[in-house]
Amino acid sequence: MNVKMPEKVLQLEKLRNIGIMAHIDAGKTTTTERILFYAGKKHAMGNVDDGNTTTDWMIQERERGITITSASISFDWRGHRFNLIDTPGHVDFTIEVERSLRVLDGAIAVFDASAGVEPQSETVWHQASKYRVPRIAFMNKMDKMGADFDMSVKSMIDKLGAKPLVIQYPIGAESAFEGVVDIINMKAIRWTDELGTQMEYSDVPSNLSEKVEELRDELMTQLADIDDEILQLYLDGENVPIEKIKSVIRRGTIESRFFPVLCGSSFRNKGVQPLIDAAVDYLPSPLDLPPVFGKDPDGKDIIRTPSADESFSALAFKIFSDPYVGKLTYLRVYSGILEKGSYVYNSTKRTKERVSRLLLMFADKREDIDYVGPGDIVACIGLKNTRTGDTLCDEDNPIILESLEVPDPVISIAVEPQSKDDEQKLKDALVRLMDEDPTFRVLIDPESGETILAGMGELHLEIIIDRLLREFNVKTQVGKPQVAYRETISVPVDAEGKYIRQSGGRGQYGHVRVKFEPLERGSGFTFENKIIGGTIPKEYIPAVEDGIKEALSSGSLGGYPVVDIKATLYDGSYHEVDSSEIAFKIAGSLATKEALTKGKPKMMEPIMELEITTPTEYMGDVVADLNSKRAQITSFDNRGNARIIKALVPLGELFGYATILRSLSQGRAVYTMKFSHYSEVPQSFADKIIKVK
Repeated sequence: MNVKMPEKVLQLEKLRNIGIMAHIDAGKTTTTERILFYAGKKHAMGNVDDGNTTTDWMIQERERGITITSASISFDWRGHRFNLIDTPGHVDFTIEVERSLRVLDGAIAVFDASAGVEPQSETVWHQASKYRVPRIAFMNKMDKMGADFDMSVKSMIDKLGAKPLVIQYPIGAESAFEGVVDIINMKAIRWTDELGTQMEYSDVPSNLSEKVEELRDELMTQLADIDDEILQLYLDGENVPIEKIKSVIRRGTIESRFFPVLCGSSFRNKGVQPLIDAAVDYLPSPLDLPPVFGKDPDGKDIIRTPSADESFSALAFKIFSDPYVGKLTYLRVYSGILEKGSYVYNSTKRTKERVSRLLLMFADKREDIDYVGPGDIVACIGLKNTRTGDTLCDEDNPIILESLEVPDPVISIAVEPQSKDDEQKLKDALVRLMDEDPTFRVLIDPESGETILAGMGELHLEIIIDRLLREFNVKTQVGKPQVAYRETISVPVDAEGKYIRQSGGRGQYGHVRVKFEPLERGSGFTFENKIIGGTIPKEYIPAVEDGIKEALSSGSLGGYPVVDIKATLYDGSYHEVDSSEIAFKIAGSLATKEALTKGKPKMMEPIMELEITTPTEYMGDVVADLNSKRAQITSFDNRGNARIIKALVPLGELFGYATILRSLSQGRAVYTMKFSHYSEVPQSFADKIIKVK
């Protein structure tokens, strides 16, 4: 893997790995289209409404006008190479945002200037904060009715707890939006042709001079807080050089001390070029960020720096089944060099695989390349056993990088092929779809034998079924959506499991005493071994834990998985001859079943955080309907002429809610929802659920 790289590949300071993230319908994909057009990668701009955008290339995306899968594209701007990922805005596809942010160096957060920070904006912002991704903000749709730049900036402070750094201010708003004022250079910028390729620079309009001066002072004050040289120049009343201002903005952005804010209208082709310039000027290259941390096979911390001289390391962050070339594995390379045709070591799976081809991606199009180096985001062909979150590295210098946090599914449906001929095709297709999407699970119901598909929401599973038909030519029959209920116990309980079997020759003997106790919501399962004095030999302890885990997969009420429970093994006995791992596994299972019956079991249901935006005249009907759905309304708010209702609602009450809300509001209200937590099901509803089960 020690290949000499061309000099141009080694200029890491000129590489930008960035993502575009936002709430649904804030204009991410339109902004991406304009970026590609101005960068010379497209000869004509695509539009979401026309279904001809580059990054929304799946047929399901074009039909619905939404982004479903994150698409990677590469382009050049001002001598810099960009790897850009356009991410979905719908909460059902949040894993696409999660895995993109895990491997990106910076991000552009796009906001609808008429709405400011919206629910999914908050979600993706906090995801970016978790991975410490530097960001710049773009207040898009300044031409839209109700656009309010100051409100949008304030919403970043109020809802995100972020510190915005305003470096542009709009000239006009709504239909009167003309351009922007560059607060750093104190110049007005207007776009003079329909395609937005011609820019005209002029003095700041007189009606904005007072506001812009105020923002300039605010800007310099924020920069002086982190740079002594600017502080001194500012106090002395001297001009601060533009390059100095930009360098300090860059430093503060990379350290996430503040977030530069720009504005424009991507659809009207205004404000996009300065946005790409800002990504060059303020977002980091791989060299600007700390080295990547990982573990060696012994669990010790090690680091990799973005250097061609380091051992190779990369993270597989996305799998995609391409109908023409087969399985594509997307990689972010952190160190070293990888040549096509060479072997890599999967340190997560401890297997060796051969990379037959390396591809530079342009959404669903591709270009073959011979090698990749630090900072590159590419796809490769040939990796059969690699999954999302796996680390690929040099076998002689193994490292395991931090993987991804994958949320559990909250909704499921039963599915079966329409004919016997489709059975194997369905199995093969589901395996490929699970490879692609870690939040999509396939289970077999042990009682009915049904195939159960589990996902993040109704739309998520709807897309899966649609893809089965269109991509894999599998016709299916689909059952009604089912809620992913859980069970737990209410009180601590001691339980005993004894398995004794004698049938001539060697018998079976396993005996355990286990204390079970409920844990806080979201704690999962914990096992503790408190055996003292060898009442159970230590080689049988793992078997007891396995038996308990197996029994927790099916509760005593409705057969749902049992969560948030601690099992403490504290006593038992064994037989010198007859004891075995299987006997202790069965004993652990028997103790668990006894505890689940005695521990006052209760059912838990997923609660969704719902946010509804509705015209005022429909608010009464919407609230009345929510009250009929066991909703807990948490707040009311105003946003322009609309009312914002936030509520916590059981998922089981929300099937088909899009249709209900449309009928209540003549199609004018919209909503978003995301998983919040699990909560106890009222007894009357639990009885109904168990009866149906």
